[in-house]
Amino acid sequence: MLLPNDDWYQVRNIDEVDSPALVVFPERVKNNIRLAIDMVGDVRRLRPHVKTNKSPQAVQMMLDEGIRKFKCATIAEAEILGQCKAEDVLLAYQPLGPKLDRFIQLIRKFPLTAFSCLTDSIEAAKEQSEAFCRHRLKVAVYIDVNVGMNRTGIVPGKELIDLYSYCYKTGGMSIKGLHVYDGHIRDNDIAERTENCNRAFELIEETKNELTKAGLPPPEIIAGGSPTFPVHALRRGVECSPGTFIYWDKGYSDLCPEQAFKPAAVLVTRIISLPAKNTICTDLGHKSVAAENSIDRRVFFLNADGLKPVGQSEEHLVVENTGTKIYKAGDVLYALPYHICPTVALYERVFTAKQGMVNGEWKNVGRDRKLEI
Repeated sequence: MLLPNDDWYQVRNIDEVDSPALVVFPERVKNNIRLAIDMVGDVRRLRPHVKTNKSPQAVQMMLDEGIRKFKCATIAEAEILGQCKAEDVLLAYQPLGPKLDRFIQLIRKFPLTAFSCLTDSIEAAKEQSEAFCRHRLKVAVYIDVNVGMNRTGIVPGKELIDLYSYCYKTGGMSIKGLHVYDGHIRDNDIAERTENCNRAFELIEETKNELTKAGLPPPEIIAGGSPTFPVHALRRGVECSPGTFIYWDKGYSDLCPEQAFKPAAVLVTRIISLPAKNTICTDLGHKSVAAENSIDRRVFFLNADGLKPVGQSEEHLVVENTGTKIYKAGDVLYALPYHICPTVALYERVFTAKQGMVNGEWKNVGRDRKLEI
């Protein structure tokens, strides 16, 4: 939790920054990257997800710290990683149809990057295999395993073993291992979170044993996201793929207090109107901060107590002033988003600040659905 007198977010040349804006503090980013490496113990076991930052500059900062493996969700994010000459990139998605065609173009365009993807059924694997063979490619694949998220993936059992065997034997594919995202495990108590994470991972251990019994190659395992990162970081031979750590946010600060990452991105907003007594309108609308949570869990004001969000539209956030401080139009407010990843996607660029001065910007290139491919 931030201390009341911790004013790291204050921008001294704030009059030069139009709002709403997202400001990133690279020194904090660097510290978060180094902490993630320290937590996992071996940089070779870290495979960060770039969905949070979507920026070549942030990717380069991770490369500079020795990180060589990455994970991404879109072809555009994968293309950024290819442009940055990342060595090993997993598209944590099952590409089919036009996306499969784009994935193949990506592989051809960036031959120095080893790309891989997910698959979760024999039907999907067959389509992927046939496309890879047509282009005379042999592409690494991971089986997407469902351990309770119930979003994508195949549940552990005979069908998973059959799928793994199919990918091992079929043309165009090189089976690499298992991808295990357990984003449904979100207990605030780290002991409960650890227990639930370990229980889910028992299914993976059993699957690994079954694969060995079947005479199949032992799988590499990529596991977890941000909440379960400290649990998987202690497992030998498991790659970890947190993403939010690079910028962190209010949501994970509250959910995962055992993790020492610090927020490295802050929203700048201004009061634009005071339409009624104790009513304040800011310029932080739906287009400026992730709005999938309830209105009281979208933004946390760092330099203002007693501001209670009561309404939001595309360009405006209306708050009730329940405190004693008097505000006026033009006042600057600093805020943490509860969910930084989709908030970044709302901004074409972030401004960067050093020693309290905004002095640069990074384009959030990966927010686009398509770059060149």
